Amino acid sequence: MTKLTLGTHPFLLGFEQLERLVERTAKTGNDGYPPYNIEQTSENSYRISLAVAGFGEDDLAITVEDNQLVIRGRQGDDGDDRVFLHRGIATRRFQKSFVLADGVDVGEAVMENGLLHVDLTRAVADSIVQTIKITKGAKS
Repeated sequence: MTKLTLGTHPFLLGFEQLERLVERTAKTGNDGYPPYNIEQTSENSYRISLAVAGFGEDDLAITVEDNQLVIRGRQGDDGDDRVFLHRGIATRRFQKSFVLADGVDVGEAVMENGLLHVDLTRAVADSIVQTIKITKGAKS
């Protein structure tokens, strides 16, 4: 028995890219830091919220390239003259990647109470019906 994958199913033509996308997403190596939420704010909009306590706006970078939203955080060096008796607040670098579907646009990013909110909207596609004319082939 042959195992059918998404890219090889006979009724799903042109979806090979989707299968590669799922494999790439599984390998992104996103660990649990920083914690984040993804919420649907309306039928066609979403919000990603990252807990970035201790990071300022200048410590964060948000880019979109090839339908991939990448959020990076890197704090400046505070100097080595501080002595911590306990250090429980993480200050390490991070990178979070989110793959965006076609038609999903990144809106604004807002810092609020130690949370970075990134708003996304999905454009509603128009339904298109196309009629294909059948022509008679040449006789052999």
